[in-house]
Amino acid sequence: MATARRHGLLLIEDAAYAFLAPDAPAPLAALAPECTVYVCGLSKSVATGLRVGFVATPADWMPRIERAIRATTWNTPGVMTAIACGWIADGTVLRLEAGKRVDAAARQALAGQAFAGLQPVRHPNGYFVWLPLAPELRADKVAQALLHAGVAVSTAEPFATSAQVPHALRIALGSVPLDALGTALATVRRVIDAQPG
Repeated sequence: MATARRHGLLLIEDAAYAFLAPDAPAPLAALAPECTVYVCGLSKSVATGLRVGFVATPADWMPRIERAIRATTWNTPGVMTAIACGWIADGTVLRLEAGKRVDAAARQALAGQAFAGLQPVRHPNGYFVWLPLAPELRADKVAQALLHAGVAVSTAEPFATSAQVPHALRIALGSVPLDALGTALATVRRVIDAQPG
């Protein structure tokens, strides 16, 4: 915070997945509200179709952020805003977020079993797994083999910020029933193990 304050930097905090951490630290916006824009919404934590977002910003940034929102987005329907505000006020959002943490933990447990020994990178309550591959394996070849086996995954390429893209897979754990997820994760492991190396 001291560096941001000293240099007049604006911090942007995207809290879309903050709800997954049951004991999350205080948001940056609580520690440095004068230089932090806090962005969050309900489509990740509550329901995909509830496309309502929230922004908390320093007062002097409010006019610029309002202009940017007006120039880049459609208006949120009033009924969506009413649902979101009502669910925040009556505790529904907190209840649904707690349920999602339980669901995500169950999905991560399946991933932990399927990928034992492969060193996956994951949050215990996250809906994704980052799976680095052995040096001799190529992510595009593994992803293609998985697609032929009926499982779609992403390679590291769309997420890479370096010139050299790591050979890794990003595996989404949501949007399918738990039994189907277990089967899909077993397929991922089987295909990886079957790759020539």
